[in-house]
Amino acid sequence: MSGDRLTVLAVDDEQTQLEDLARLLRGSPNVGDVECAFGGREAIARLSREHFDAIFLDVRMPDLDGLQLARVLRRFAAPPQVVFVCAHDGAAVEAFELQAVDYLRKPVARRRLEEAVERVVAAVDATVGTRSEATARLAHAPDDEMVAVANAHGGSTRLLRRSSIEYVQAYGDFVRVVTADGRYLLRATLSDIERRWQPFGFVRVHRQYVANLQMATELLPLVGGGAELTFSDGHTIPVARRQTAELSRRLSV
Repeated sequence: MSGDRLTVLAVDDEQTQLEDLARLLRGSPNVGDVECAFGGREAIARLSREHFDAIFLDVRMPDLDGLQLARVLRRFAAPPQVVFVCAHDGAAVEAFELQAVDYLRKPVARRRLEEAVERVVAAVDATVGTRSEATARLAHAPDDEMVAVANAHGGSTRLLRRSSIEYVQAYGDFVRVVTADGRYLLRATLSDIERRWQPFGFVRVHRQYVANLQMATELLPLVGGGAELTFSDGHTIPVARRQTAELSRRLSV
């Protein structure tokens, strides 16, 4: 939560309804920051980069519907509380099977929205102790976040375990995420990846590359002082000269 108020992601594929929902949420005294995602795939991209306390989610969307997205969220280490928003009740049973906090009918009345927000606050408060215990356990066990990436050859979204990623490469407004079995795209900066994943063995080895040292198999020195880092499937990436000695020390520990 931001201070003592919620951070919320509003998701809908209809711009007017998305704006109306965001306006109602921003008017709630229990809500702090409200961000918007236009459709399910944009929501996945936002959720892979940022944490939200709650997601207010349209059920019927053409690219990735709300029920599909909610199933993906259940695989997150710390998923947001889910409130479904829909024009009919047809998906209500399935929504609550997915442990949604509430199910709002369109057009959303302010009173009903406030009831849903209060339920979210209660649910978030109830998870604080549980997450604190989980954090303590993670201090003694490897954390393996699920990362939502886009297929580099078009459209589909896939979840990868962070531990399966060999390296990340700068790629315009995105980064290219490379595993043993494929290449994917993630909307992020290399500096952000370096900052967030450094505690899990990822190291900036070159201005264009962040490497997962746990997946590296060999550091091969090159003429001129640089090096190449090799992975088990044969992928290699360059290592900057200024990073070579420190990387050699870390890999030999």
